[in-house]
Amino acid sequence: MARDPKVDAYIAKAAPFAQPILNHLRALVHEAVEGLDEALKWGMPHFLHKGKNLAGMSAFKAHAAFMIHGDGRQGDAMGQFGKITRLEDLPDDNVLKSKLAEAAQRIDQAGTALKPKSAARVAKPELPIPPEFAAALAANPAAKTALEGFSPSHRREYVEWISEAKRPETRDKRIAQAIEWLADGKKRNWKYENC
Repeated sequence: MARDPKVDAYIAKAAPFAQPILNHLRALVHEAVEGLDEALKWGMPHFLHKGKNLAGMSAFKAHAAFMIHGDGRQGDAMGQFGKITRLEDLPDDNVLKSKLAEAAQRIDQAGTALKPKSAARVAKPELPIPPEFAAALAANPAAKTALEGFSPSHRREYVEWISEAKRPETRDKRIAQAIEWLADGKKRNWKYENC
């Protein structure tokens, strides 16, 4: 257990209400996971497991905060446990130790305390091409080939732009412009790509 004198100094400078909270959390973290290092990161005490952030704590004028990396953020304060103004605001020590052990296990297994993403990102479904736009594409094979070669997001940009037109005149003007750009192989927002 490597204690950093900078963390000692941080706790000594904290408001009197925060000192017992920070000392308690510090001891608890070291009890939960053996062999941690300490460091000041982003101006706050952090606890490192195998060089990776495991947990951190901080003190402000009117509250303290505690965060376990990868455990998510809740409430309106930094960290998962809200604005801590007294020891009784913290969850039970065994709950915290369990969460700390889980974060250490994630570091051991994945090299980070962050939880794996629960589900793969789902692609948006293709939008139906308006009939007028489909007819214009059929009349211009180069434009049709270019649109079909684009990624789904770039195809969507053209279809949305045309579909969002409220008046028929606007829609027709956008279709003509789209066919011209597509025939040149240009994406919908090609003007802004090199800005």
